[in-house]
Amino acid sequence: MVIHNRSILVMFSKSIFFSAATCILLLGFYQANANPRAPKGTEEIKTYLFPGTGFFIKNRDPYEDHEAKGWFLEAIELQRADELSDALKLFEKFTKRRSDLIIDFENSPTLVGPESIYRAAMIREKQGDWKKAFDHLQLIAKAYVRYDFERVASSLMRIAEQIATEDLPKKWGVVPRIRSGAEDRERFNQIVELSRGPKFAPRALLVLAEISLKDDKTEEAVDALERLVNYYPQHHLCEKAYFMLGEIHQGFVSGPSYDQGATLQALNYYEDYLILFDQSPPRGASESQQQFERRIEESLDRKKLALKGRQAMRESLAQSKLEVGKYVEQYGKYFLVRWKELGNQPALQFYNQAITTAPESDAAREAEKSVAKLRNE
Repeated sequence: MVIHNRSILVMFSKSIFFSAATCILLLGFYQANANPRAPKGTEEIKTYLFPGTGFFIKNRDPYEDHEAKGWFLEAIELQRADELSDALKLFEKFTKRRSDLIIDFENSPTLVGPESIYRAAMIREKQGDWKKAFDHLQLIAKAYVRYDFERVASSLMRIAEQIATEDLPKKWGVVPRIRSGAEDRERFNQIVELSRGPKFAPRALLVLAEISLKDDKTEEAVDALERLVNYYPQHHLCEKAYFMLGEIHQGFVSGPSYDQGATLQALNYYEDYLILFDQSPPRGASESQQQFERRIEESLDRKKLALKGRQAMRESLAQSKLEVGKYVEQYGKYFLVRWKELGNQPALQFYNQAITTAPESDAAREAEKSVAKLRNE
């Protein structure tokens, strides 16, 4: 009877084990199919630079060379005949699938794929569809590293600035286009990421900061300016960036009765600005003479404002030291551990800091009177 009961227990245990194992396997199978991070799901959510052609099944293979050449040459003829809509349809075929064909065109080797997309972007810009033009140019920068990047980046900057600062052309001449500050900022971030050197990224970062301030996105503006001064310290735009950082942090100052962290940051940026840019940076490689002269004039105005800002921050800091000194003088005996031994030294320390921080300020004058009074006691 005992042996029989043991057999039943063993069989029952095995049954439970196999049932649990089956559940675990089924659960794993379900999760593998339901989890988008599983290998099968990854293939399904994979993104492509080129969307491909076809309705149900997408073909993303590069175009056949003879096919690409025929479309390109036909589109060129249509463009020359000013039949831009028909030319655009052919050029934009190259935004769907890749083409690495190189042909001899106008006495120079030409990459058919990116050249077609670039011409499509220029037509879109001419038609007022600036956002579509930007997307086309961004595709070239990502997909065709052998194409003339400076040509693409210059156009990206021009169009991004147009979208962000100018009135958007109406669609079909009637339907208003809506501006998005978030999209504007994202475009300049994309230019920074795509840029391969200091020629375009600093300008993109500065414009990104200006747009962010306009949209009340102060933290994004600070981030863009700090990236500019940290990554491209030799660029002439750092002069304006340091000044803007001082102004922004000055805007954070709540007054002498509050925490002086923002005051110190603003003061540091103003002092760095006045030291580093005592002389304006020389003309940049990408600056015209007219742009350089205008920057020199603007920098003189910024220097005057920086001097005023520095003085204002010093006075705020001095006033804060004065208020702390008064508080310590009046109430220090209630919270200072060795107040009898220390006497007036803690209060005098804060008063002296107020005097040295901004010697010509009203706070310094008042602190001097308090120092004289305490020393005469």
